[in-house]
Amino acid sequence: MKLIVLLFLTGMVLLSCDDKQKFQSENPNVAFFYPLDTIPKVYLYRDVARGLEEEFNRIYTVTDNEGAHLIVERYASDGRLLEATNFNIDSLNIQDHMVVNFKKEKEKSVLYKNSLFPMNLKKETWFAVKFKGLTDSTVMVREVKRTFKENQQIEVMGKKVDALVFNEKVKLTVLNPFTKKEESREAKATTYFAKGYGLVEWHSANKQVHYRLERILEQPEWVKIITR
Repeated sequence: MKLIVLLFLTGMVLLSCDDKQKFQSENPNVAFFYPLDTIPKVYLYRDVARGLEEEFNRIYTVTDNEGAHLIVERYASDGRLLEATNFNIDSLNIQDHMVVNFKKEKEKSVLYKNSLFPMNLKKETWFAVKFKGLTDSTVMVREVKRTFKENQQIEVMGKKVDALVFNEKVKLTVLNPFTKKEESREAKATTYFAKGYGLVEWHSANKQVHYRLERILEQPEWVKIITR
């Protein structure tokens, strides 16, 4: 399995490493979004509340028949792909979304609401997708609503950086279309988008979960980590 992952990533590097392109976005807050670069970068986040938990985000920009877009792939600490989000560069709205479901299959989500990074800081963003639940008989709907809280200077890997801070409401609903039953859970969080970096930190309301950007890795270095 690790060999397959390695071959896949190597292929993606070859496809991505073309001449550097300059991408333009109409979103006035793009400086606080991820860098728009065709060379993949991997963000290593660590849960500072528990110390050992890690998460990786692999970030790269591509151009195809649908235009220029940025992809954020989220991986578990063991290198398992969890989900991928495709952002349109013009608006930074979400173009499509994919999850790895309970069968370990890649599944394109049904996208209901496509805003996760604001064009206007005075307006709430709303992201909502539907995908398979933990059994064949259920589906899940995930919703994320963000509102701008404040500008703040925060520390990112030892440097003071300007950041946009957001309050976030996350709702996960499990639906059984056969029995018509549903069960929902809600949580609150705070997210931090730093200038020149993108998402650098997030934590739950009580900070029992608190992830922070620890390192930015070149892809070959990350491949060594997840295949060792």
